[in-house]
Amino acid sequence: MKPAASTSILSASDGAALETVNPNGASAVLLVCEHASKHIPPSLDNLGLDAQTANSHVAWDPGALSVAKHMSTTLDANLIAATVSRLVYDCNRPPEAAGAMPAKSEIFPIAGNQNIPPEEKAARINEIYVPFVNAIQNEIAARSKAGRTTVLVTIHSFTPIYFGEKRKVELGLLHDQDATLADAMLAIPTSMKVQRNQPYGPDDGVTHTLKLHALPNGLLNVMIEIRNDLIATAGDQKKVASELSAMITQALDALQLPTPTTEATHA
Repeated sequence: MKPAASTSILSASDGAALETVNPNGASAVLLVCEHASKHIPPSLDNLGLDAQTANSHVAWDPGALSVAKHMSTTLDANLIAATVSRLVYDCNRPPEAAGAMPAKSEIFPIAGNQNIPPEEKAARINEIYVPFVNAIQNEIAARSKAGRTTVLVTIHSFTPIYFGEKRKVELGLLHDQDATLADAMLAIPTSMKVQRNQPYGPDDGVTHTLKLHALPNGLLNVMIEIRNDLIATAGDQKKVASELSAMITQALDALQLPTPTTEATHA
């Protein structure tokens, strides 16, 4: 994918549209966190949002990045995380999707996303989505060339209350057409109330990253959704990350695929 826009969204002070953590990790697991940040570039004037909305779950997945970073350490896995709010561009949506630059998120209208000029849309795609997608594609390609296994795991969090309804599910294990890893993880006991394809599923358009990167390459994959009240503190984030890391390792063992430990040994 080649950038080709005139309007600029990100400045030097914003930095890159993504960060890579533990790039030399030896694990087969490649972690992705699309909604890691609530950062809105100053060029967009906070998208017209008040402070409360700009800091709420509509702008990002609270706790997800911390959990992903702990998992990166525990599994010795590479992590690719977005550094810009999903309200600016949702890296888990293709450019043609209405949710890529949502005019409304849950009950919240997003003023700065109303009638976005075509050149601004192009800039958001080229400066945020394209580098993020390319980073994942390049990592997968490099691993393939080196003869390394890749298991794609994306980390998200969700709000306990949605459109006024309380959600009972605590952990969602999501998949698209390939349920192999999700099935293996669902067979492992966990302290959390876990469900398949909840609180979202493929029909909600949330499996874009899996469909774009995992399915065409035949990679084992799963999208993990954690209710964000369970990861509101540093201690809880570390605890949940440890439990998820153990589930992934056990699932890969059951599937007789390289685990983080065995790949690290042979790196």
